[in-house]
Amino acid sequence: MLLRRELPSDVDAIRAVHTDAYADGDATPAEPGLVEALRADEGWIPELSIVAVDDSAAVVGHVVATRGYVGDRPALGLGPIGVLRAVQRSGIGTGLMHAVLAAADARGEPLVALLGHVDYYPRFGFRPAQQDGIAPPDPSWAEHVQTRPLTTHTPDLTGTFRYAAPFDEL
Repeated sequence: MLLRRELPSDVDAIRAVHTDAYADGDATPAEPGLVEALRADEGWIPELSIVAVDDSAAVVGHVVATRGYVGDRPALGLGPIGVLRAVQRSGIGTGLMHAVLAAADARGEPLVALLGHVDYYPRFGFRPAQQDGIAPPDPSWAEHVQTRPLTTHTPDLTGTFRYAAPFDEL
């Protein structure tokens, strides 16, 4: 498996990854459209859209982090992350998470926030957002909003987290 930055030629494969990863019966998942809306948004950070490719150079996973804010200060919102169902539980998602967090840290970003499963993301250093003085954009999400401070994080980065605009349209 190779992890690399998204290329323009990966767009269709990324859509297919998220469609497969989030498929739920006949319903069309929101994640493929969300990635496309994020790509067109001012919060898009090309260096933080990472794909996993297999030995045949096929895209099998994708993760993205986009510009978010804590109050009026920059932070990152992570997601979506997706891996083709046929290769899930093989370490691809873990590799993508480590890659995007390392890339974010290398950029000097202070903090990454996400809405996700409370038993999965702590293995990557995420913890309940309220421990960092950060409130979710929707109070009903409080249990599932988690944050991961990075190297440049300072304790005064507190307030309400806000994702890139396309998340508001879900």
